Amino acid sequence: MKVVIMAGGRGKRISSIASDIPKPMVRIGGKPILELIINGLSRQGFKDIVITVSYLGDVIKEYFGDGRKYGINIQYYTENKPLGNAGALFKIRDQLTEDFLLLNADALFDIDFNRLVKFHKEKKGLATIFTHPNSHPYDSGLIISDNSGAVMDWLTKEDVRPTWYKNRVNAGIHVLSPEILDKATINKETIGLEINGKIQKVDLDRDILKPLCGTKKMYCYDSPEYVKDMGTPERYVQVCKDYDSGLVFLKNLSNKQKAIFLDRDGTINEHIGFLNDINDFTLLPGVSTAIKKINTSGYLAIVVTNQPVIARGELTIESLNMIHNKMETLLGEEGAYLDAIYYCPHHPDKGFTGEVTSLKIDCDCRKPKPGMILKAASDYNIKLSESWMIGDGKNDVLAGKAAGCNTILLGSSCFGQSYTANTLIEAVDRVLSMK
Repeated sequence: MKVVIMAGGRGKRISSIASDIPKPMVRIGGKPILELIINGLSRQGFKDIVITVSYLGDVIKEYFGDGRKYGINIQYYTENKPLGNAGALFKIRDQLTEDFLLLNADALFDIDFNRLVKFHKEKKGLATIFTHPNSHPYDSGLIISDNSGAVMDWLTKEDVRPTWYKNRVNAGIHVLSPEILDKATINKETIGLEINGKIQKVDLDRDILKPLCGTKKMYCYDSPEYVKDMGTPERYVQVCKDYDSGLVFLKNLSNKQKAIFLDRDGTINEHIGFLNDINDFTLLPGVSTAIKKINTSGYLAIVVTNQPVIARGELTIESLNMIHNKMETLLGEEGAYLDAIYYCPHHPDKGFTGEVTSLKIDCDCRKPKPGMILKAASDYNIKLSESWMIGDGKNDVLAGKAAGCNTILLGSSCFGQSYTANTLIEAVDRVLSMK
């Protein structure tokens, strides 16, 4: 599969760190960020690369040459005038004969590209965008999908957003069919021309991708892998720290992951019985701080929660999703995020008025059974013996042990061989002290 890397960025916001080189040549761990990206692609078998360059593009060309020293083939397209962040795609359209990877060279990432491509092929759409949660969703563009993962809406930072939303942010990594270039409703003949004193440019999101919202031809690929923009000096410093610690590489899903699994009611939010009203959802004190610690530790933060209110007919899945959106929004406002949420909608006992009979089953996912944990382990390549289950009930401990995890029971009472802690912060600190 061909890879197109957009490397024309000037990096005005990061000019205090490197003003005399193009942004993709800013060094992390002693190497240009573009070299780290290329090494990751080559390692995974992606050998055919086109790099679009603009500002100080000769610096990039001289450094990488034709790519032979990296075991790959590199071609270049030079933008002699501003074309927008997607105009070059139309200029190299004849080289794009099949689905291709499209990457931005202004962020550091290390992801399992083959896993992404496999997802794209399974969905059979025209576009797949890599999405992830981040620590500042309130000032990021948000992607909204249906249950199949099809993108239904795309909200920019300037758009009015819902009160409660899923922390799902576009990371600037894509698998695209060249067909979407042909279908784009823009005048392709005028790209790069000056009309009425204005050069005609193409914006990838606005002109090519956003029109696919609601068509079920564009899907989001959710992943907890490392993707971070280094657009400001502060973010650059953090990216360097993450790279030096090994976190960037370790988060690649081809590597075994570690997770801290969290119960929801009584662990993250106040326990009020069968929660079926979004207004009753309140985060417990200190939870955001605890989850932020997980986020920066290298562990995945994954919620696994029994929700028998669905089977009982007291709450719809749509309403449950909205409650979870509130949870993600509140956490995001304090710089914390969840990598995934799993819930069991089943309940084994029948006889309730209004119950959903199809969900009244003895399933494998309802804690104390380990089904949700095992599903997460399969989805994210998690090594359960190095992971933890934290909850406030015996069923949480039993589920964790059945899955092969270490466990912590919140509260004053001990159960089995589980560790205990009074609060989630105390529990997380205990886990991290054992790393």
